[in-house]
Amino acid sequence: MKQEVLNKKQAEVDAVVESLKSAKSVVVIDYLGLTVEEATSMRSELREQGASMQVIKNTILRRAADAAGIEGIEDLFVGPTAIAYSEEDPVAPAKVAAKYAKDVESVEIKGGMIEGKVASLEEIQNLATLPSRDGLLSMLVSVLQAPVRDFALTVKAIADKKDDEPAA
Repeated sequence: MKQEVLNKKQAEVDAVVESLKSAKSVVVIDYLGLTVEEATSMRSELREQGASMQVIKNTILRRAADAAGIEGIEDLFVGPTAIAYSEEDPVAPAKVAAKYAKDVESVEIKGGMIEGKVASLEEIQNLATLPSRDGLLSMLVSVLQAPVRDFALTVKAIADKKDDEPAA
């Protein structure tokens, strides 16, 4: 019976290790006082952004961080702890967590991890102010299109000017 419980806990730790290793970013949140409605809303918003949120015991989080080789993050695993993470968009968990920390008094960001490196509260807040991956890609496309668009407008203006000139 005891071995069965230990195996179950080890499986839980292993699952968290995989989540931590594959995540582009992890935001550690103090959720004490978050209502069920607010938690459901936050999870739903994270899911829409391709991210997830889990409430995990601190001992399991500490063991998983140790097994994953992540140093310095275990200091954040104190009190009621939830983690929001994404394997795709590093900005999404930070953005959603920052929104809820601002709107819901009981949510507090403790810190996190960005691309495998431990991040402070300030770094997570800075990440939250960045545009999403799709927003950054659309900005890049716009920047790349600008010279072609400007050239096309210049050629059109020259053609229009030639059409307006009387034939000599």
